[in-house]
Amino acid sequence: MSVLKIGVVEDELVIARTILNTLDELGYAQCGPAINYTEAIEMLEQNRPDLLLLDIQLSGKKDGIDVAQKLNELYHIPFIFLTANSDGETIDRAKKVRPNAYIVKPFTKEELFAAIEIAFSNFTGNHPNSKTEQGSAYHTKDYMFVRDGYVFRKIFFSELLYLESDANYVTLHLKSQRKVMVRSTFNDFISHLDQKTFIRIHRSYSVNVSLVDDVFPTEVTVSGIRIPTGKSYREDLLKALGINET
Repeated sequence: MSVLKIGVVEDELVIARTILNTLDELGYAQCGPAINYTEAIEMLEQNRPDLLLLDIQLSGKKDGIDVAQKLNELYHIPFIFLTANSDGETIDRAKKVRPNAYIVKPFTKEELFAAIEIAFSNFTGNHPNSKTEQGSAYHTKDYMFVRDGYVFRKIFFSELLYLESDANYVTLHLKSQRKVMVRSTFNDFISHLDQKTFIRIHRSYSVNVSLVDDVFPTEVTVSGIRIPTGKSYREDLLKALGINET
């Protein structure tokens, strides 16, 4: 199972270090801490966490609820409010941005673990084809647009060498050696592509069949790059390439 990357937004650094240490003990990857709205958005853009632990009270004019609103607008990942505030007014504000969990400080390691696991499971279970995944790629004719943070980038199919799965992301490898990472499950993303052009050759790889140079028993080369192949995908690959092994 892939390790979840947890982002931490907390302006009290002693508490932030405790949270990061706890996440490490629980076996999660982590990024942060971000201490204000601007740093939180930068962390989301640069580090792409799978889930956010978000304090409501932050340094600066904008607080954690403002971060949550931006999350809902652009990033569509689950988030958990960690806060010392449990008054009615704060809870009413929090409810409007639909957090996946709400933990009142202080909390235990076990409480944090349970909240993360349930929040992420419920989010992905309720979003098998989430807005993030469905909205991650739009294609027509010989190109598609993929969402890369705030930007939709135009990708020509003829420039796309292969695709690589990495947990909840798909990395697009281009002829220019540029890489574009898209938040999506691998199955969902490749379902939007022309299955005659992009052939799945491994549980983690799909290649542009027109750009395959060599076929070896356990790998192929595309523009000199070696990519592993899986036994269960070999027959379809050879058929797509018009190769008869007999």
